[in-house]
Amino acid sequence: MTEITSILFAGVGGQGIVLTSKILSSALIQAGYDVKMSEVHGMAQRGGSVTTQVRFGEKVFSPIIGKGEADILVAFEKIEAMRYVDYLKLKGKLIANDFKIPSAPIFSAKVKYPRGIFADLEGKVYTKRVHAAEAAKELGNMKVQNIIILGVLAKVLGLNNLDWKASIKKEVKPEFFDLNLKAFEAGYYM
Repeated sequence: MTEITSILFAGVGGQGIVLTSKILSSALIQAGYDVKMSEVHGMAQRGGSVTTQVRFGEKVFSPIIGKGEADILVAFEKIEAMRYVDYLKLKGKLIANDFKIPSAPIFSAKVKYPRGIFADLEGKVYTKRVHAAEAAKELGNMKVQNIIILGVLAKVLGLNNLDWKASIKKEVKPEFFDLNLKAFEAGYYM
């Protein structure tokens, strides 16, 4: 039996979740892994929940990750971490961006943004809190939070031997390559 690693990415439409998954998948394929990826956009265009699932190993038969099956949950937004934490294995790891995007009910003041999210999550699972917004601000572009988070994930997985530079170059527009490479490195060395 071969080891399969299952990663669930969760966030809000517009956070670059699909791009992040494509860069990861590209790097893994170049390294010789069998990779399966699926994506669910939901109401992505309207700020709704977006998830992608990436599974890799010697031989992977399905991209689907059920509840209690993810080795790692990568949450780009705090509420999304809460929404999908049940997908983690008992000893799974959570990488969560300390960032909030108010949903429509919160934005319209019908509901308040929950407090104590990290205290609740840290009580349930191993949690690596990431301050990607601060790092992105230092780089001058808030849109690279996703690539910063990818750098953190690469470090947590111990995937420093992959050709991240080539995968980033393949998946982003040439004018954004240098910025994205810096963002990846910022996350990796956090």
